[in-house]
Amino acid sequence: MPKAYVFTELGGPEAESFADLPRPVPAPGQVLVEVRAAGVNPVDWKRRAGFRPVGTPVPDLPAVFGNEAAGVVVEVGPDSGDGDTARFAVGDEVFGNTVAGGYAEYALLLASVTAHKPAALSWADAASLPVASATAYDAVRQLALPPDGTLLINGAGGGVGVAAVQIARHDGLTVLGTASAAKKEFLESLGAVHVTSGLGVADRVRAAAPGGVDGIVDLVGGEPLRDVAALLADPAELVSAGDRGTVAELGGSPVVRKRTAQVLDDLAGLVVGGDLDPLVTRTFPFAQAGEALRAVEGGHARGKIVIEFDA
Repeated sequence: MPKAYVFTELGGPEAESFADLPRPVPAPGQVLVEVRAAGVNPVDWKRRAGFRPVGTPVPDLPAVFGNEAAGVVVEVGPDSGDGDTARFAVGDEVFGNTVAGGYAEYALLLASVTAHKPAALSWADAASLPVASATAYDAVRQLALPPDGTLLINGAGGGVGVAAVQIARHDGLTVLGTASAAKKEFLESLGAVHVTSGLGVADRVRAAAPGGVDGIVDLVGGEPLRDVAALLADPAELVSAGDRGTVAELGGSPVVRKRTAQVLDDLAGLVVGGDLDPLVTRTFPFAQAGEALRAVEGGHARGKIVIEFDA
């Protein structure tokens, strides 16, 4: 049977293991792919640890890790009524959001959030786009600032942040990004004005942008969000992917995820066109899926971590 990397109970890394699982069967609106690469994200280990958004059910165990993957279509499920599966055929190279995990030799993808992989887009880059880059894309587009606007990205040093910097710069925005002092050179290489996070951050933003900021994408939440929210004349120009409760309290909005294939198509075009670098800084073979997850769980990874599978 095909192998998958799973967690068998809620808890720490000791709950992880490889398992032989039946090959999945696509339901209506789904496609089955033979996985070539799977992205690794903080939400993967957080889900194992028991974190889940309000209203989300406890996962059935064993649960396969992962939320994004790229691979070759080996089976197409029935039409769900909206024609999504009609876009795909066996042999297509695709990438998208998984139904129930991507750290596996075979994975189900939602056809509505699956795109065809351009030949010029690597498997690793494709697998890195559906979660962090898509969130960044939705956040920047939701604000829809004019090309001469100034955007502050609060927490620009993480995976979503570095994608948001590049997407906003592509849109012609002046971008300021808060992050640790250690990420100054890194963010500046992406075209952002680095602002050291921490106590006094609002004053440092004012000094870096005397004309003020027109919008804020928050990726941190909590007190760091409160620290910068007052920089806006209009709180409606604040969106957060880090703290739904606090952003609503401050008059802003949570990032609204579009979750469409068109977003993934647009992101692929940005990568192929040289306007977005997913920054895949390290890859691991599937046999080292646990090590890949540790690299992200340790909190020190810069850029994206991807698991690669043998063709």
